Amino acid sequence: MVNATRVILLALTAVFLGNGGPDFIANVGPGFSPAILAQTPGQPSQTPPPPPLIRENATVKLTDHVWAIPDFNVGLVPNVGIIVGSKATLVVDTGMGTRNGDTIVREMKKVSRNADVYLVTTHYHPEHSLGAAAFKGAKIVMTRMQQQDMTELGKPIQDTFASRSALNAELLNGVPYPTADILFDREHRIDLGGVHARLIWRGPAAMHTRGDTMVWIEEDRVLFTGDVVMSQRFLAAQNTSSLVTWIATLDELAALKPAHVVPSHGKLGDATLIARDREFLQAVQSRAAALKKEGKSVDEAIAAVVAEIAPKYSEWGNPQGAAAVVRAAYAEAK
Repeated sequence: MVNATRVILLALTAVFLGNGGPDFIANVGPGFSPAILAQTPGQPSQTPPPPPLIRENATVKLTDHVWAIPDFNVGLVPNVGIIVGSKATLVVDTGMGTRNGDTIVREMKKVSRNADVYLVTTHYHPEHSLGAAAFKGAKIVMTRMQQQDMTELGKPIQDTFASRSALNAELLNGVPYPTADILFDREHRIDLGGVHARLIWRGPAAMHTRGDTMVWIEEDRVLFTGDVVMSQRFLAAQNTSSLVTWIATLDELAALKPAHVVPSHGKLGDATLIARDREFLQAVQSRAAALKKEGKSVDEAIAAVVAEIAPKYSEWGNPQGAAAVVRAAYAEAK
């Protein structure tokens, strides 16, 4: 664990976590892939990254019951969901640290008067979970695996994020990971009053993380995907990510026929975001398996995908951002 953490810290010295750049560090441990950190942001390297702060007064209404606070493609800022029923409100993701959580609470109170609040974190990474302390009295709902991720993997990543800047350190200083009030396996349904939220987990195989949680707002047909779907950047895998599970999950999400898709990062969209990510994963899966069968090394597979496949997804930035998914596909291929 210590060695893996040291690798992360060293790799991060060359990483710019700015607009369009990587928003996370993969699970610490055997599954960690430094290649993930090679994703190049959308701004020149000399440009300081925007501060990882959720914007106030930026909330947009998507449907009768659903609002979102866009991330404006800023690194370490998630797209946040606020779902308001007649008897309770659900918030999806927290921002990094209590300061960001407080911003979300203020935005929530502009659209909801409900006393009962539920909080769901899509995975354990700091910008998705470490603002939870701001939600006083909220019932925190998460998968057992995500709680395990927080316990086993959370502190090293929190420390790494804090080391990147004085503001990050301030945001994360002394912030504890949340403890769930409600733990679930596979699915959990919340009745908010006139609208229902279906929480979905498809582990134990990892996709972005082992505890990835998606939220389907049934009546309004809005899907919050966590980092299982992304916009404006390459999907972020770890060495132990299962593309088999990932593709099957994307198929299941597409079958819901969502009218709105809210990825954890990047522009909000519709079901075409799911289709685009699935197309990419399947192409990488097929090419990596073929190259492995030919006896090519993982580095040769990465070079081939970066040259042949990744440029077809130019809206996601530097083609080198595909490397982590290639490593996962190569490892999983028979």
